[in-house]
Amino acid sequence: MKILFSSHPGYGHTHPLLPLALAARQAGHDVLYATGERFHPLLRGLGFCTVPAGMPIRDAFAAALAGTDGTNGQVPPEEWLEPAVRVLNEILPRRFAADLLPVLRAQRPDLVVYQAGNPGAGLAAHRAGIPAVCHANARAEAIDPADRWQRRGMQLLRAVAAENGVELPEGQYLLGDRYLDIYPDPLQETSFVDRPERMLLRPVPFNESGELPQIVLAGRKRPLVYLTLGTVLGTAAALRAAVDGLSALDAEVVVAAGPNISLADFPALPAHVHLKQWVPQAELLSLADLAVHHGGSATTLGAAGSGVPQLFLPIGFDGFLNAGAVAAAGAGRRLLPEGVQRWEDRRRCDVVSAAAVTEAAGGLLADPGARQAAKAIAEEIATMPSPADIAARLPEFC
Repeated sequence: MKILFSSHPGYGHTHPLLPLALAARQAGHDVLYATGERFHPLLRGLGFCTVPAGMPIRDAFAAALAGTDGTNGQVPPEEWLEPAVRVLNEILPRRFAADLLPVLRAQRPDLVVYQAGNPGAGLAAHRAGIPAVCHANARAEAIDPADRWQRRGMQLLRAVAAENGVELPEGQYLLGDRYLDIYPDPLQETSFVDRPERMLLRPVPFNESGELPQIVLAGRKRPLVYLTLGTVLGTAAALRAAVDGLSALDAEVVVAAGPNISLADFPALPAHVHLKQWVPQAELLSLADLAVHHGGSATTLGAAGSGVPQLFLPIGFDGFLNAGAVAAAGAGRRLLPEGVQRWEDRRRCDVVSAAAVTEAAGGLLADPGARQAAKAIAEEIATMPSPADIAARLPEFC
């Protein structure tokens, strides 16, 4: 059958869907992928036919923040929360639904699999009368009628749905479609675990091929610590503080700076700190003794699946949810700048002190309880249905 997969053009949005898309093609299905053109070379390299749809998330924020003094994370919460909610629940869904609807009417796929953060693709599928499945790329949030931003988001999404002739069901998650959940029970929001639309799907890390740093492959006598602050919100100042903190440890430290931080900002580093623009994260995590990161879902689940304890330096959005879930399970810790408790409090200029990073990372490396808890989560993840298992069931959803 013909299946159209869809996500926003971002690493944390597209990569989580690729294992199932690849498994679906391996099972003999005709797979199309709809997203921004930035990711088309990668997708075509994997053998998928691509469809341009949506807009860059950065452009959506620029439109929503027009008239303010800064960009997301660099202005006070009261100035950027409303624009952020508009981006996720109005601007992006409206654009994606408009772009994808004519494609669905022309291509007539049998099924649409859309990223949970991209409800516009689901709305287009509903409008076209095509069965749709929602694929998680982040931890679910508890439905809280008292949360004004959650209420605001649903108000905006309902308006966009109405524009597309779609009525959202009451009391269901997002659009009410079957939900492929890549979060194991121990890390998922407890109120979401028994929802009827939820179906487990094992998170399988995806990354583009590349070479591991030589120290990772050599015979090591010291622990290996992996540090990243992701591909979107990390800053040189925050990464520098984390690097300085980890440099004080008796450990090999591999740092992935990401696409937005220049290696030139780190001219002199100790010999046991190995700075790269990018590393094949999935392979590295399988060899690491500790992951220190921003709390993005891909890194969180990659470390969890490898049984690696985690130290969180959350920057925004789901990083705070992931940090709380892993810490509550005993498999890690989170560090927050002074005065920060929630992602709404965070500014991109907030930095956790190097001394705090040294103490927390050293404590986790020496903590057998954290390693045991991390191993237990990895064992739980290993029992979840694989992408191949779910690909075999996709015809049931039509």
